[in-house]
Amino acid sequence: MYVLVGLGNPGEKYALNRHNIGFMTLDSIAAAYKFPPFKIKFSASFSEGTIGEHKVILCKPMTYMNLSGQPVGDLIRFYKIPPDCVYVIHDDLDLEPGKIKVKLGGGNGGHNGLRSLDQNIGKAYWRVRLGIGHPGRSPGREDLVSHYVLSNFSRSDEDWLIGILRAVTEEVDTLFGSDPGVWLTRIAENLRR
Repeated sequence: MYVLVGLGNPGEKYALNRHNIGFMTLDSIAAAYKFPPFKIKFSASFSEGTIGEHKVILCKPMTYMNLSGQPVGDLIRFYKIPPDCVYVIHDDLDLEPGKIKVKLGGGNGGHNGLRSLDQNIGKAYWRVRLGIGHPGRSPGREDLVSHYVLSNFSRSDEDWLIGILRAVTEEVDTLFGSDPGVWLTRIAENLRR
Protein backbone atom coordinates (compact mmCIF):
# COMPACT_ATOMS: atom_id res chain seq x y z
CA MET A 1 0.00 0.00 0.00
CA TYR A 2 1.16 3.54 -0.78
CA VAL A 3 0.24 6.90 0.69
CA LEU A 4 0.02 9.91 -1.60
CA VAL A 5 0.08 13.11 0.48
CA GLY A 6 -0.86 16.49 -0.94
CA LEU A 7 0.29 19.48 1.07
CA GLY A 8 -1.86 22.58 1.44
CA ASN A 9 -4.03 24.54 3.82
CA PRO A 10 -7.67 23.62 4.51
CA GLY A 11 -10.58 25.92 3.70
CA GLU A 12 -12.01 27.79 0.74
CA LYS A 13 -9.87 30.83 1.52
CA TYR A 14 -6.74 28.87 0.53
CA ALA A 15 -8.17 26.57 -2.15
CA LEU A 16 -6.52 28.27 -5.16
CA ASN A 17 -3.29 29.39 -3.43
CA ARG A 18 0.07 28.41 -4.88
CA HIS A 19 0.82 26.67 -1.56
CA ASN A 20 -2.16 24.35 -2.22
CA ILE A 21 -0.93 22.73 -5.43
CA GLY A 22 -0.57 19.47 -3.47
CA PHE A 23 -4.28 19.51 -2.54
CA MET A 24 -5.21 20.41 -6.13
CA THR A 25 -3.22 17.47 -7.45
CA LEU A 26 -4.85 15.01 -5.05
CA ASP A 27 -8.32 16.28 -5.98
CA SER A 28 -7.49 15.73 -9.66
CA ILE A 29 -6.20 12.20 -8.98
CA ALA A 30 -9.22 11.34 -6.79
CA ALA A 31 -11.62 12.39 -9.58
CA ALA A 32 -9.72 10.63 -12.38
CA TYR A 33 -9.39 7.32 -10.53
CA LYS A 34 -12.88 7.47 -9.00
CA PHE A 35 -11.82 7.41 -5.35
CA PRO A 36 -14.68 7.47 -2.82
CA PRO A 37 -15.44 10.80 -1.12
CA PHE A 38 -12.78 12.01 1.30
CA LYS A 39 -13.46 11.46 5.00
CA ILE A 40 -11.78 12.89 8.09
CA LYS A 41 -9.57 10.74 10.30
CA PHE A 42 -6.25 11.46 12.04
CA SER A 43 -6.82 15.22 11.45
CA ALA A 44 -6.59 14.53 7.73
CA SER A 45 -8.97 14.27 4.82
CA PHE A 46 -8.31 10.91 3.20
CA SER A 47 -9.66 8.38 0.75
CA GLU A 48 -8.65 4.81 -0.08
CA GLY A 49 -8.72 3.46 -3.62
CA THR A 50 -6.76 1.85 -6.41
CA ILE A 51 -4.41 3.39 -8.95
CA GLY A 52 -3.37 0.86 -11.56
CA GLU A 53 -2.48 -2.25 -9.57
CA HIS A 54 -1.66 -0.33 -6.39
CA LYS A 55 -3.76 0.22 -3.27
CA VAL A 56 -3.35 3.89 -2.41
CA ILE A 57 -4.44 6.23 0.38
CA LEU A 58 -4.82 9.86 -0.65
CA CYS A 59 -4.14 12.15 2.32
CA LYS A 60 -4.64 15.90 2.75
CA PRO A 61 -3.57 17.03 6.25
CA MET A 62 -6.19 19.39 7.72
CA THR A 63 -3.84 20.90 10.33
CA TYR A 64 -2.45 23.69 8.11
CA MET A 65 0.91 23.44 6.40
CA ASN A 66 3.16 23.94 9.42
CA LEU A 67 1.71 20.90 11.23
CA SER A 68 1.27 18.52 8.28
CA GLY A 69 3.54 15.85 9.69
CA GLN A 70 1.43 14.80 12.68
CA PRO A 71 -1.61 13.51 10.73
CA VAL A 72 0.62 11.78 8.18
CA GLY A 73 2.61 10.16 10.99
CA ASP A 74 -0.57 8.98 12.73
CA LEU A 75 -1.93 7.57 9.45
CA ILE A 76 1.17 5.61 8.45
CA ARG A 77 1.68 4.23 11.96
CA PHE A 78 -1.95 3.05 12.07
CA TYR A 79 -1.67 1.29 8.67
CA LYS A 80 1.95 0.20 9.32
CA ILE A 81 3.19 1.82 6.12
CA PRO A 82 6.93 2.55 5.91
CA PRO A 83 8.00 6.12 5.05
CA ASP A 84 9.52 5.00 1.74
CA CYS A 85 5.98 4.15 0.56
CA VAL A 86 4.89 7.76 1.21
CA TYR A 87 4.91 10.23 -1.71
CA VAL A 88 4.45 13.90 -0.74
CA ILE A 89 3.31 16.32 -3.46
CA HIS A 90 4.19 19.92 -2.62
CA ASP A 91 4.92 23.35 -4.04
CA ASP A 92 8.54 24.29 -4.63
CA LEU A 93 9.70 27.91 -4.90
CA ASP A 94 13.11 26.96 -6.26
CA LEU A 95 11.72 25.29 -9.39
CA GLU A 96 10.43 27.22 -12.38
CA PRO A 97 6.63 27.13 -12.76
CA GLY A 98 5.55 23.81 -14.25
CA LYS A 99 8.83 21.97 -13.57
CA ILE A 100 8.74 18.71 -11.61
CA LYS A 101 11.39 16.84 -9.66
CA VAL A 102 11.10 13.74 -7.51
CA LYS A 103 13.53 12.29 -4.99
CA LEU A 104 13.72 10.07 -1.96
CA GLY A 105 14.82 11.85 1.21
CA GLY A 106 16.72 15.11 1.38
CA GLY A 107 16.32 18.44 3.11
CA ASN A 108 13.22 20.55 3.54
CA GLY A 109 14.51 23.61 1.67
CA GLY A 110 12.76 25.87 4.18
CA HIS A 111 9.33 24.35 3.40
CA ASN A 112 7.40 24.23 6.69
CA GLY A 113 5.23 21.31 5.61
CA LEU A 114 8.30 19.20 4.85
CA ARG A 115 9.94 20.31 8.08
CA SER A 116 6.91 19.02 10.01
CA LEU A 117 6.98 15.73 8.07
CA ASP A 118 10.70 15.28 8.77
CA GLN A 119 10.02 15.73 12.51
CA ASN A 120 7.16 13.22 12.51
CA ILE A 121 8.11 10.47 10.05
CA GLY A 122 11.83 11.01 9.38
CA LYS A 123 13.31 11.96 6.01
CA ALA A 124 13.03 8.66 4.11
CA TYR A 125 9.88 9.58 2.14
CA TRP A 126 9.47 10.62 -1.50
CA ARG A 127 9.16 14.28 -2.40
CA VAL A 128 7.29 15.18 -5.60
CA ARG A 129 8.28 18.80 -6.09
CA LEU A 130 6.00 20.93 -8.28
CA GLY A 131 7.60 24.21 -9.30
CA ILE A 132 5.64 27.40 -8.67
CA GLY A 133 8.50 29.87 -9.23
CA HIS A 134 9.85 32.46 -6.83
CA PRO A 135 8.69 36.06 -6.26
CA GLY A 136 12.29 37.28 -6.08
CA ARG A 137 14.93 37.50 -3.41
CA SER A 138 15.22 40.88 -1.74
CA PRO A 139 17.17 41.30 1.50
CA GLY A 140 14.79 42.18 4.30
CA ARG A 141 11.74 41.27 2.21
CA GLU A 142 11.12 37.69 3.33
CA ASP A 143 7.42 38.64 3.50
CA LEU A 144 7.39 38.44 -0.32
CA VAL A 145 7.59 34.64 -0.13
CA SER A 146 4.76 34.31 2.38
CA HIS A 147 2.53 36.62 0.36
CA TYR A 148 3.42 34.80 -2.88
CA VAL A 149 2.69 31.24 -1.71
CA LEU A 150 -0.55 32.34 -0.02
CA SER A 151 -1.82 34.15 -3.10
CA ASN A 152 -3.92 32.54 -5.82
CA PHE A 153 -2.50 31.34 -9.10
CA SER A 154 -2.88 34.03 -11.76
CA ARG A 155 -4.48 33.75 -15.19
CA SER A 156 -0.99 33.59 -16.71
CA ASP A 157 -0.35 30.41 -14.67
CA GLU A 158 -3.35 28.53 -16.08
CA ASP A 159 -1.68 26.79 -19.04
CA TRP A 160 1.24 25.30 -17.14
CA LEU A 161 -0.89 24.58 -14.05
CA ILE A 162 -3.52 22.68 -16.03
CA GLY A 163 -0.75 20.81 -17.86
CA ILE A 164 1.09 19.77 -14.74
CA LEU A 165 -2.07 18.64 -12.94
CA ARG A 166 -3.11 16.60 -15.99
CA ALA A 167 0.33 15.03 -16.48
CA VAL A 168 0.80 14.02 -12.83
CA THR A 169 -2.74 12.63 -12.71
CA GLU A 170 -2.37 10.61 -15.90
CA GLU A 171 1.10 9.26 -15.03
CA VAL A 172 0.69 8.72 -11.28
CA ASP A 173 0.15 4.96 -11.76
CA THR A 174 3.78 4.62 -12.88
CA LEU A 175 5.20 6.64 -9.96
CA PHE A 176 4.94 4.01 -7.24
CA GLY A 177 8.00 1.82 -6.86
CA SER A 178 9.50 2.88 -10.18
CA ASP A 179 12.67 4.65 -11.23
CA PRO A 180 12.04 8.39 -10.76
CA GLY A 181 13.88 9.10 -14.01
CA VAL A 182 11.45 6.92 -15.96
CA TRP A 183 8.49 8.66 -14.32
CA LEU A 184 9.88 12.13 -15.07
CA THR A 185 10.45 11.11 -18.70
CA ARG A 186 6.80 10.04 -18.95
CA ILE A 187 5.73 13.36 -17.39
CA ALA A 188 7.84 15.30 -19.92
CA GLU A 189 6.32 13.31 -22.80
CA ASN A 190 2.83 13.91 -21.44
CA LEU A 191 3.44 17.67 -21.17
CA ARG A 192 4.52 17.80 -24.83
CA ARG A 193 1.17 16.36 -25.99
